[in-house]
Amino acid sequence: MYTIRLTLVAADSLKKLDATTQRQVIHKIESLKQEPLLLGKPLKGPLKEYRSIRAAGQRYQIIYKVIESEIIVVVVSIGIRKDGDKKDIYALMKKYIKTGLLEQDADHDMVQRAV
Repeated sequence: MYTIRLTLVAADSLKKLDATTQRQVIHKIESLKQEPLLLGKPLKGPLKEYRSIRAAGQRYQIIYKVIESEIIVVVVSIGIRKDGDKKDIYALMKKYIKTGLLEQDADHDMVQRAV
């Protein structure tokens, strides 16, 4: 069984969701404890190290990274797919990678134990 951790970015996104959506997203994140490599789909391009799974009626995307050597799933971001919008989850992920925000979370041990 994998341990689930959330980055500060993901934890902040989760807090902003309404209670019903939060429960649905947490339930989906919990499911990643068993077989995270079978559940989500691998992403491409600059996001190739990450995987994505849908939650809350297919509306939200949960972006995560599996660290098999440590048996950890790190949920890095949660958001809505809005193609062409600056708030699109994939556009935000690319921005986080470019600015080094996700690396900061990992480097400073700011990844929180979750769910």
